[in-house]
Amino acid sequence: MTIENATEVQASAPDELAAALREGVARRPADLVFHRESGTTETTSPEVLERADRVAAGLAGLGVRPGDVVAFQLTNRVENAIVHAAVLLCGAVALPIVPIYKLREVSFVLRQSGAAALIAFPGMAAEVLAVRDDLPDLRAVIAIRDGADVPVPRGATAWTELEASESLPARAPAPPDEVAVLVYTSGTTAEPKGVQHTHRTLIAEMATLPGVRRNADGVVYLDAFPPGHVAGLNVVLRALIHGLSTVFMERWNAEVALDLIHRHGVTSSAGVPFHLAALLDAAERTGRGTGTLRDYLVGAASVPPVLVERAQRAGVAAYRSYGSSEHPTISSGTPDDPLAKRARTDGRPMPCNEVRIVDAQGRELPLGQDGEILSRGPELFPGYRDDALNAAAFTQDGWLRTGDVGRMDDDGYLTVTDRLKDIIVRGGEKISSKEVEDLLAAHPSVAEAVAIAEPDERYGERVCAFAVLHPGAYLDMDTVRDHFAAAGAARQKTPERLILVDTLPRTAAGKVRKTDLRASLNP
Repeated sequence: MTIENATEVQASAPDELAAALREGVARRPADLVFHRESGTTETTSPEVLERADRVAAGLAGLGVRPGDVVAFQLTNRVENAIVHAAVLLCGAVALPIVPIYKLREVSFVLRQSGAAALIAFPGMAAEVLAVRDDLPDLRAVIAIRDGADVPVPRGATAWTELEASESLPARAPAPPDEVAVLVYTSGTTAEPKGVQHTHRTLIAEMATLPGVRRNADGVVYLDAFPPGHVAGLNVVLRALIHGLSTVFMERWNAEVALDLIHRHGVTSSAGVPFHLAALLDAAERTGRGTGTLRDYLVGAASVPPVLVERAQRAGVAAYRSYGSSEHPTISSGTPDDPLAKRARTDGRPMPCNEVRIVDAQGRELPLGQDGEILSRGPELFPGYRDDALNAAAFTQDGWLRTGDVGRMDDDGYLTVTDRLKDIIVRGGEKISSKEVEDLLAAHPSVAEAVAIAEPDERYGERVCAFAVLHPGAYLDMDTVRDHFAAAGAARQKTPERLILVDTLPRTAAGKVRKTDLRASLNP
């Protein structure tokens, strides 16, 4: 079954990101707050754009030309927003790099992307300069000092020199299908993959916001996503283009996030389940409640329905969304959807997006049946930086093979039920790890649950569960068996091994690293 949301994307929007930035900032200025442990910077989108103009001119003065790749590894501070805008204003390709990447990953990204410039803190700038001979395309390294006593490395240009430049002269707009942004996916089992987005695909992604929110009036958004991920990129662009007043957190801390919500009147936020659960815990622990927060988009990982229901009891309309670096927002719920849809589905396909559910042979499946999710739409990326990766990523007629399993319901809502690689095959029967996780997460002792396949001599694989418990709670295998039986779950879906842990390994964006958990079973 193919499902399409045929709502028209606004045709009047500019078809180049630099033009969209200028028009958006002029039309709807936004208040921006950047919170760091050392203090808070309050500014506006027009001030960010004015500083970005000077930095764009400084980059041009260093030899950065339209079409060049400019990489930057920064945290969520005001310079990060300025750099996003500056690179696009000078016609270059923006490449945000995940802050936790070390020299090995950073040098790989710089080399494969052919980056002409890098903007980073002095430590990474110095490390990259030391291996500059291995990076033939790299012509400039710019260092942003992270403290008055931190020197700029020899061979690097100081950020303050860029900001001292004159404004950039007008230039011809870039073609809409020219690459504008590169995002590298986290490489947990292989080298990171460079996802290319054009002006057209990202402007289409910007147009998905009105499909979720009626408008930006009265919205104050809290951003907890780190730079380097497509979610972090989207937050910066939406703040500038849509005039969405935003509070940026440099580092995640649930109690600090709660304080920022109360202090700045935050109404909306987003994150993975870990972020939302920690925020609700902090609201209960401190007795402050969730304040002005009224809705929360939760996604980028398996979302237990009990978490959305818990948020509802706290007065927050949580709703799920589904996407990837390659296709940023495939589907989304809205704060106005019924609770059952918000808790148990990942919303409807976004405007002009299409979703197909197919079997292993690529044949379409009827409503209600699980199969691989294929997607296409205006914000779908055109391909990886490494062309060799594209054949496996797309069908012959251009649909993205997401690698996720899901189903559509009669109302057009998509539910993601698993990853193909995370399905547990026990004695030839396929078991959804997400279903096991949702059932285990519903136990009152469990704060977080993850299910993976453990090799088994008799059945091939068996269900192994990792659980983080609430403080002072107790859980053992007998309790788990009773809980699954009471829920009416088939016996083969009940975990056959339970491992209690204090924390779960995570990526910088908060996703659980299942590869690390699998490796821990076979040290």
